[in-house]
Amino acid sequence: MDQRLADLLALLELEQLEVNLFRGASRDIGAPQVFGGQVLGQALSAAAATVEGRVVHSLHAYFLRRGDCNAPIVYQVDRSLDGHSFANRRVVAIQHGQQIFNMAASFQATEAGFDHQIDMPPVPPPEGLADSSGPPAELLARLPERARRLFEQPRPFEFRMVQRIDYLRPQPAAPERQIWFRAVDALGDDEMLHRRLLAYVSDFFLLDTATLPHGTSFLRPGLVMASIDHAMWFHRALRVDDWLLYAMESPSASGARGFARASVFARDGRLVASAAQEGLVRSRKDS
Repeated sequence: MDQRLADLLALLELEQLEVNLFRGASRDIGAPQVFGGQVLGQALSAAAATVEGRVVHSLHAYFLRRGDCNAPIVYQVDRSLDGHSFANRRVVAIQHGQQIFNMAASFQATEAGFDHQIDMPPVPPPEGLADSSGPPAELLARLPERARRLFEQPRPFEFRMVQRIDYLRPQPAAPERQIWFRAVDALGDDEMLHRRLLAYVSDFFLLDTATLPHGTSFLRPGLVMASIDHAMWFHRALRVDDWLLYAMESPSASGARGFARASVFARDGRLVASAAQEGLVRSRKDS
């Protein structure tokens, strides 16, 4: 397996300290805090470790404090419900004696029911788009050191943007974008693994969509961006090692908060998941 993906799988595997208590390592990806997708993925791993015969169908999470990349994270799981069809778990992530994150997740046994969905937007196939996994060399050379370190980190996913974005010279644009993505190597058939990895990667690009109408980006000095909450719904079986389309839009920004939502489509047009996120988006008061 590609080492980048193997490293991510190892990151999402937790050490069990006690019943309902787990510990995960932290990873510095060049951001000033622990990547939100890491905490989402690890918290989902902790919850799933306490559930049998069911797969996650939704999660609702809040980011409370910045995570420290240099310290492990402890995850405490509360077994709120074990019902006939559903199980519910609450997870609290702790660092340095303080809660940095909490999440509720619901798991369901497989069953049949009504079935309908919206259509996938008409976009070019990923094979016709340039690899967007990293910025061009000429752009990389112009980035500040912190941003350059972030972009230079090896990523376990490849991305192909339908709309190209110049983060250094952003122009006002409609608050929507579509990005194809997939894991860099093949994975097994464990549905829960694919959903954990989708939770991890869903934190890329989503909140950025709220900045598009304003001609700015997270690289602009003085712009503060941070996730407040994150929600996901898993609708159908999925594979993150095959191309998925992340179709994002930002219906609103107000009160120093940006809101974005997204649909995740499989290559064959099936709607496999939905996501939503609100985050802090404001200018520094001293800038």
